[in-house]
Amino acid sequence: MTMSFDRDSSTRSSVALEATASRAPARRRMSTVDRKRQILDRAIQYFAKHGMDGQLRNLTKGLGITHTLLYHYFPTKDALIKAVYEDVFESRWKPEWEQLLDDKTLSPEEKFNAFYIDYSNTVLTYDFVRILIFSGLSDHSISDRFFELLRDRLLPRLIRETRKHCGRSSRSKPSQRELEFLMGLHGGVFYIGMRRWIYGQAIYDSGNPHTEQEIIQDRISSYLTSAKTLFNTGKKIK
Repeated sequence: MTMSFDRDSSTRSSVALEATASRAPARRRMSTVDRKRQILDRAIQYFAKHGMDGQLRNLTKGLGITHTLLYHYFPTKDALIKAVYEDVFESRWKPEWEQLLDDKTLSPEEKFNAFYIDYSNTVLTYDFVRILIFSGLSDHSISDRFFELLRDRLLPRLIRETRKHCGRSSRSKPSQRELEFLMGLHGGVFYIGMRRWIYGQAIYDSGNPHTEQEIIQDRISSYLTSAKTLFNTGKKIK
């Protein structure tokens, strides 16, 4: 009797498991778009953590996918890096920034503050900062493209507003000295992200939610004051 009971119980359990398995939903196959997005997201995480150098076999191992699957969506490493640049850098660029800097109803100081506060909130992320730094340390494929974007769409506008703040109406091409002077400000804002995501150092008063904004405003005030002092003492930027 005992053996019969065990066998019947086992049979019922097996039937129950089969019934449960038959009712379990089939695993949904990932679409081409979703799969490509997944690979790109993992590649961004990989490059931000490990850098841009290395063989694709190490990348596929890190991503947990096969070479065949990676090549299907990104035939070369350059194609993958291009997609990373477009997603992490180009997609975050806001046309509204250019409209803001061209707004004639705002003062140069108002424009600088509004732009750099929003810019820092938008781009100074873990992946943006680290991938830009790693690119600069390797083949420059991403860093060169990003700085070209700055030179084309941002820096001339900021130079124009700096001149306006200093009472100059020159429309000449920005000089090397002007650009280097401005990059001191831009680099100072970017350094906030470097301290956080490269050095692992928090800004000083991290308990104050407005600290980062105040740091940016102080640097802008210092930049504009210094620019005006240079003009007033006759040391014009040429």
